[in-house]
Amino acid sequence: MSYEDRPLPIGCGQTISQPYVVAYMTEVLRLPERAHVLEVGTGSAYQAAVLAEIAEQVFSVGIVPELVIRAAELLGRLGYRNVETAGGDGSDGWPEKAPYDGILVTAAADRVPEALLDWLKPGARLVMPVGPQWQQNLVVVTRTGAGWRKESVMSVCFVPMTGRVRQVELRDE
Repeated sequence: MSYEDRPLPIGCGQTISQPYVVAYMTEVLRLPERAHVLEVGTGSAYQAAVLAEIAEQVFSVGIVPELVIRAAELLGRLGYRNVETAGGDGSDGWPEKAPYDGILVTAAADRVPEALLDWLKPGARLVMPVGPQWQQNLVVVTRTGAGWRKESVMSVCFVPMTGRVRQVELRDE
């Protein structure tokens, strides 16, 4: 089962994304060297570990305390010293660690949380699933000098983002 390219349950009503989607989201983030990255949705720590292999520092925030604790312990046992985890509502990001060279959200919302956009460096990207349950698109939002550019890159299906989500509507360009 763990070798299949499909989402798998990780407990607490959550899933780990299929490996192809984890790889694709990481690729379209287009991180620069020595990147500082925010991951919203710690889950099993798989995405954080993938990001830690290419980024200088990963900050992962998750709303499910049991999963965040498990993830932090696992990352420590595996020797990942460049990943910090925290429990909390990821819709506000992790302001104390901002700004970021990239933000990757591993749960779906109807719209992009406004606060997350504020923490992107110029030219940086946010990648997240957006849309109602069963009809989401993976969206890439790039911070430009004039604001944001949004692009939908593929259809996906993610667990819903929970917590307090402040949202902003972005125009497709």
